[in-house]
Amino acid sequence: MPFISNSDSDVQEMLSVIGVKDFGELIKNIPADLVLERPLDLPPAMSEGEVFNHLNNLAGKNRSGISFVGGGAYDHYTPAIIGTLISRSEFQTAYTPYQPEVSQGTLQSIYEFQTHIARLTAMDVANASMYDGASAMAEAIVVAINATRKNTIVIPDGLNPAYLEVAKTYLYNYDIKWVVLENREGIVDPDDLEKKIDDSVAAVVLQQPNYFGLIEPCSKIGEILKERKTLFIVVADPNSLGILEAPGNYHADIVVGEGQSLGIPLNFGGPYVGFFATTMALVRKIPGRIVGVSEDKKGRRGYLLTLQTREQHIRRDKATSNICTNSGLMALAATIYISWLGKEGLTKLSDLILQKSHYLSTQIELLDGFELLYKNAFYKEMAISCPVSPEKIIQMGLDRGIKAGIDISAKTGSHSLLVAVTERRNRHEMDAFVQLLRDAGSGK
Repeated sequence: MPFISNSDSDVQEMLSVIGVKDFGELIKNIPADLVLERPLDLPPAMSEGEVFNHLNNLAGKNRSGISFVGGGAYDHYTPAIIGTLISRSEFQTAYTPYQPEVSQGTLQSIYEFQTHIARLTAMDVANASMYDGASAMAEAIVVAINATRKNTIVIPDGLNPAYLEVAKTYLYNYDIKWVVLENREGIVDPDDLEKKIDDSVAAVVLQQPNYFGLIEPCSKIGEILKERKTLFIVVADPNSLGILEAPGNYHADIVVGEGQSLGIPLNFGGPYVGFFATTMALVRKIPGRIVGVSEDKKGRRGYLLTLQTREQHIRRDKATSNICTNSGLMALAATIYISWLGKEGLTKLSDLILQKSHYLSTQIELLDGFELLYKNAFYKEMAISCPVSPEKIIQMGLDRGIKAGIDISAKTGSHSLLVAVTERRNRHEMDAFVQLLRDAGSGK
């Protein structure tokens, strides 16, 4: 029998009411090897003060370090205003705004988020947010399949592998044929794309910048696709759109991405916020919900849900997705961040990241045995060819309080390290990183 006391009279009474003699009988359908046969390894009971001290000591063992890790989650600066505002009780306790008359604040914050994303991506409309960038990309593929009635998806070699794995899991029961484009110096070859586009292709997915931080030839791809019945899905880093062309300007049909870089701190994998923007032609097929603005009979401005495609609602058999909610609090954080920066601030931030990442790349290429794996233009992230195992560099870095990056050797076929540089990295930290590589390369 699993370890649990049945001596409590209240427990015994509840068990007898439902017709079982003990807790073991209640869970007899659970396989025996999954049932714990011993007490939980917990310390003796503590007072509130003792618990606080204990947890504080545990938290003190965490080591944040100087992070050069990217791959979809980045160490950007989170301004103090974000934590202050989203901690207000009316935001922290807000729930799905079913009743607009009592949810005007929540609806307005969602509307502002949609507006920011639509303007940032140069698309017609954006929804109220998604769970994260990876699932947003998967949902974009669902839209493409439903809109075109085709099942072939063309993807680049430079797509974030984690996003691809999520999409394949998400779309497991869809009969999808995945076609991978050739890698030419880390980016898509437009000529190869033209060869692989036929009447069976529902969509082409392109990440900008791609997984290696490289700038894809999106304008050329957009020109190729705009006259075809193939949708163009762009996975964009919103942080880069201060200096890179907005996807709507190169004929993207759907733009998705991860909003973590918009003021949301790293926190052991979440929570994140995905965004989803599209053209009006596809608005009836998108997942999630859209908040709109209208006026009441007295001419007063009001917010309401104008489109919601969740499966529990009327005509639920016509639902486009089982996404039932949005990452409201994180969308609010992103909204505050974009409002705080403004258009000019975002441009300056993007340029600062560009300059810092290129400073680091220049210093790395001065080292013996280290060089950029690809010579094309990049933003924020770079793939480095290493003379030693990236695993060795990463371990040495941890010993020095530096998170050196991601080992991408399995993907590239050679010793390679993916390194990210955000606005938080200063010259002293970048020089320390270069010294780490120098020492690793020389065998110190």
